Amino acid sequence: MDADAPPALAATLETGRIEVRCAGDPARAAALFGFAERINPKRAFLFVSKVLGRHIPVAPSVMRAAFAALAQGIPDDLPGPVVVTGMAETAVGLGAGVHDAYVARTGRADALFLSTTRTRFGGPLLGRFDEVHSHASGHLVHLPVHARDRALAAGARSLVMVDDEASTGQTFRNLAGVLLAGGPGRGLPALERIRCCVLTDWSGGAEGGPLIGPDGRAIAVETTALLTGAFRWIARAGAPIRALPDADVERARAIMPIARDDDGRLGRAARSAATLPAGLAEAMAPVVGKIHVLGAGEHVWEPFLIAEGLERLGHDVSFSATTRSPILAGGAVRAGMAFRDHEGLGIANYLYNVDPGAYARIVLCVDTGIDAVDPALLRSLRADLVVGDRFHDRAEVARRIGPGPAARVIGPAASGTGPAASGTGPAASGIEPAVHGIDHAASGNDPAAHEIDPAARKSGGAP
Repeated sequence: MDADAPPALAATLETGRIEVRCAGDPARAAALFGFAERINPKRAFLFVSKVLGRHIPVAPSVMRAAFAALAQGIPDDLPGPVVVTGMAETAVGLGAGVHDAYVARTGRADALFLSTTRTRFGGPLLGRFDEVHSHASGHLVHLPVHARDRALAAGARSLVMVDDEASTGQTFRNLAGVLLAGGPGRGLPALERIRCCVLTDWSGGAEGGPLIGPDGRAIAVETTALLTGAFRWIARAGAPIRALPDADVERARAIMPIARDDDGRLGRAARSAATLPAGLAEAMAPVVGKIHVLGAGEHVWEPFLIAEGLERLGHDVSFSATTRSPILAGGAVRAGMAFRDHEGLGIANYLYNVDPGAYARIVLCVDTGIDAVDPALLRSLRADLVVGDRFHDRAEVARRIGPGPAARVIGPAASGTGPAASGTGPAASGIEPAVHGIDHAASGNDPAAHEIDPAARKSGGAP
């Protein structure tokens, strides 16, 4: 990679300019990610994945291809047991998908999925660590609840850490360091191998290099990525410094998730059963047009399986999820909604690039009771609802919530035909131009067709 070459992708944001140079075809980079601007004084820019299924609607088959491509870069013969983790909240679904693809390919029964989380479930922890640049920096890793899964964690010899991108590699090293340090009943004291798996790696190998275990052993850290390169951030002098919305307060959820045996935040070794909730397939059978399925926060893997199930039935389906991340409208984030969180935390949540007018049906999936969901969001989406594994038709939902205000719109009003809804704009189709004209009048200071290379890159040390 030529450091003096023109950037493959660049964007001018209000607070500065982001430039990316990468190995390989720039068009492939543009198919994997775009740029947006965070409401976050710690880091103003955001790499927005186009295959992750979080901020940009993505076909489930495209997401599945990304899972398989990343899993292909994980050696079949890693010493076991193996723990696979996804970083909350953005990469919880990606981590689950990589684990699922790895188990499907290898047939291993000793690979445990255990995501990080920002939810306190009340049980003991394996560890906690910080993602320093994040809007919500604290991560928790819970001790698995099932005895067999606890045994896999206690004896784990390999750790696979999954995230959508690595900018500096520090978050990976923070997690690995905490799990290595351990202590009685904590951490993963038997680790011998560590692998980082990311869609895009800008760290220049910073996550690589050995880590030293508590017994003085040097543990190799290797990397798998679909795209590698380097970024440069040029801050604009005099740019506004925005206050970070309240998303970084650690507290127990007032509304706990519906209990399930295979919640990846509490450990899951087996592949999840891909079963559609009763009544959903029948309700969607006569639908002509696009169906959009939404996950909520960390609850994304089971909703993804629902989206994939509908796609396999022949429907035109896309998937994305709500988030805590406050992002300004512009670039890869064309518009959004802000609404009350469904966890009883008293913080704002957001949904980006989903225009209700572009879809015949929208199915929102949550892991809390129906009364915990902001009715303003349900009114805006005119949504069907899946609560745990129970389907509620949108007519039933509308009767239950009644009339009232809609969710607050962030950025330009969606038309049903714009790039955010149709996926035909530059954020979805090509090298993204510089981002100008971010709509601050709308957002104020309030938190407001992809190709995957199946041969994922493997590296040890510097990518």
